[in-house]
Amino acid sequence: MKKVHLTILGLLIARFLFAQNEVYQTFKDRWVINSQSVETLPQRKLDARIAHRFGDFAGDAGGWSTFYGLENATDVSIGFEYGITNALTAGLARSKGAGPMRQLVTGSMKYKLFTQEEGGKPVSLAVLGMTTISTGKRSSDPSSVNYFEVFAHRMVHHGSVVAARKFSNRLSLQLSGGLTHRNAVPAGDENNIIHTGAAFRLQVTKALGLIGDLTLPLNGNQSPFKSLKPASANYQVPFGIGLEFDTGGHVFQLNFTNATGIMPTDYIPYTRSDWAEGQFRIGFTISRIFNL
Repeated sequence: MKKVHLTILGLLIARFLFAQNEVYQTFKDRWVINSQSVETLPQRKLDARIAHRFGDFAGDAGGWSTFYGLENATDVSIGFEYGITNALTAGLARSKGAGPMRQLVTGSMKYKLFTQEEGGKPVSLAVLGMTTISTGKRSSDPSSVNYFEVFAHRMVHHGSVVAARKFSNRLSLQLSGGLTHRNAVPAGDENNIIHTGAAFRLQVTKALGLIGDLTLPLNGNQSPFKSLKPASANYQVPFGIGLEFDTGGHVFQLNFTNATGIMPTDYIPYTRSDWAEGQFRIGFTISRIFNL
């Protein structure tokens, strides 16, 4: 019996000596600006979210005549996310939509494979799956993306792998790679858009953070690397920067982005606004977490 006790004591001491502490809150929120972060919700937590994108701040459609875009709304989203487990989060949202497909219902699942550890795993890694269905009215133009010849043409799928590292209490960086698949596309475009992305968070004060993200399409007419594409394919790389306020009870985000759509299934294929032309917009996100 004494040997058993010594063995158990030895195992407990070894566990204490060699245990690695997980790194928490690489990002404060499950979303950065346009892209999702590596974070998931704790189990039995419900996140109620409202996101808004206004009109162009400047350029031909902005300026004083539209009060710098505040009188217009390019996209609005209301949704909920729920922590099924600490590693698995499910989401459901309804958004106006800013591309040719409107009245969007989006379901998502995100699973965190592992978490960064002090002296252990160097990064946190998560996988994300998302499907958007357009519930908008069918177009009478057979050449239109929203003609919806079959129901499957209403659907857009998105998947990505996200890796992030918290370098200090002030700085976190994230890289991602993924694919967005559209069942119906404009003539001459590709169904599958492969893309990569980057994001950061810089803690400025105890409650204030500076955040930013970028999504880079690598193929199709959306890619800046494709040289031969029609003049109508004036797509731009989605980029956003913003401020994040953590009040304890909820997270409020004020952002600036050239992406008109809120969901990745909407803004990755259809971002045409150009930062250089003043075609960026003010946006905000309110996130409130409840215990269930």
